[in-house]
Amino acid sequence: MDMPTTTRDASAKLRHFDDLPGPPTWPFFGNLLQIESTRLHLQLEQWCEQYGSIFRLKLGSRRAIVVGDHELIARALRDRPDGFRRTTRLEAVWNEMGLLGGVFGATGETWKRQRRMVMASFDPGHVRRFFPQLHRVAERLVGRWQLAALHGTEIDLQADLMRYTVDAIAGLAFGSDVNTLQSDEDVIQRHLNRIFPALFKRLFAPLPLWRWLPSAEDRALQRSVAEVNAAVDGFIAQARARLQADPALRERPGNLLEAMLVAADEPGSGIDDQQVAGNVLVMLLAGEDTTANSVAWMVHLLWQNPQALAQATAEVRRVCGDAVAPTLEQVGQLDYVEACAHEAMRLKPVAPQNGMQALRDTTLGDVQVSTGMIVLAVMRRDAVSERHVPNAAAFDPARWLGEGTAQQSASAAKRISMPFGAGPRICPGRYLALLEMKMAIAVLLNNFELQQVGTVDGQAPREKLQLAMAPEGLRMRLRARAGAPQPVSALAA
Repeated sequence: MDMPTTTRDASAKLRHFDDLPGPPTWPFFGNLLQIESTRLHLQLEQWCEQYGSIFRLKLGSRRAIVVGDHELIARALRDRPDGFRRTTRLEAVWNEMGLLGGVFGATGETWKRQRRMVMASFDPGHVRRFFPQLHRVAERLVGRWQLAALHGTEIDLQADLMRYTVDAIAGLAFGSDVNTLQSDEDVIQRHLNRIFPALFKRLFAPLPLWRWLPSAEDRALQRSVAEVNAAVDGFIAQARARLQADPALRERPGNLLEAMLVAADEPGSGIDDQQVAGNVLVMLLAGEDTTANSVAWMVHLLWQNPQALAQATAEVRRVCGDAVAPTLEQVGQLDYVEACAHEAMRLKPVAPQNGMQALRDTTLGDVQVSTGMIVLAVMRRDAVSERHVPNAAAFDPARWLGEGTAQQSASAAKRISMPFGAGPRICPGRYLALLEMKMAIAVLLNNFELQQVGTVDGQAPREKLQLAMAPEGLRMRLRARAGAPQPVSALAA
């Protein structure tokens, strides 16, 4: 028998979709004309304050329940993949764009098979073995920023961090030295950057105009998807060739893709190369956008909080000494920097909402959720609420360390903030993401002095949602730290 997502008193009266409050709807379109996709998360948070922690939306013919209560959200997330799945709308748009399927959108038994393969490849032991490649990429980032500091050039922070994460994921995951940091050849990055924004925009489009009147942007997207899929096929072909040439790699894979292929080749895995390709694509997309945006938000918040910046800088320089980029052991000692990362993700989660679809009749609180109904989880609401987290609006990394009076705050923050999701579908790359974040901050603070971080107009960076939430227009100026070591792989003058 299916169990409800939440427990309740048997005599309590359940509310149904039509009983819920919500913003007024239009005929045929429902609430679609009111939705601004790039600020949807802010709209959902605002509507939560207006209509309560559970309210309704109509997305054309689709019915959606919006949930802003962290306990109900956590229980729904833990009920995946049996009780909830990714939405069929996401799957349809993803497939129509010509994107290969992977664990991100898979459901049921397909998801379970792929999840085992992906989790095996993201095993911390594998990631630690690939660390030298991340170290090399970090040195290149230092070289790029040293040139900017030398010439007094303003840095487009998000763009440079996208280069860093593309190079890191290509090296760690595929054994490919893409090296966008040391050149202006960012073709794969430009192609990747088109995909998430288009996907998210189409999810909430009132009409599929791209089918009838494709724009120049739509045609460019089609070319980019074809180029990225071809690159993915190339990564897999190269990995297959390496495994065939060196059978020892099956015992000690050289990168995450080789580890995935080894897992896929196990008898009874049920995984073929097309499914591996789908997960390679997900690694590229998610590994670029989410980590780069998280680091950018972290730099912004450190700049806005000088005491935290000073403490993080002191820790980095004490631990890393005269190293251009830290060793894996040194990264593991950066406890305060890691706390800064968690606090940045609490305040500025790159996935501030999470969409699910019910696979069976169930309940959320006192609300009946019917099979096929969409649930939109508002992930940040409770994590920044004084009702749940003491001094919630403050950037206070100490709350993650549980120091002194921060113990209560630490417990609340750890329980409520879910930047990587929760339950069986929690992000498999969270260990790698934290490693990349700590590495980027370490090389920044050990080699440079921050001179300015902000936007051209001096306002706080706008939160722009394009599946992942990015800081819009964030720029940075650096000065090389006196006596800082020179990276071996610095850009040639």
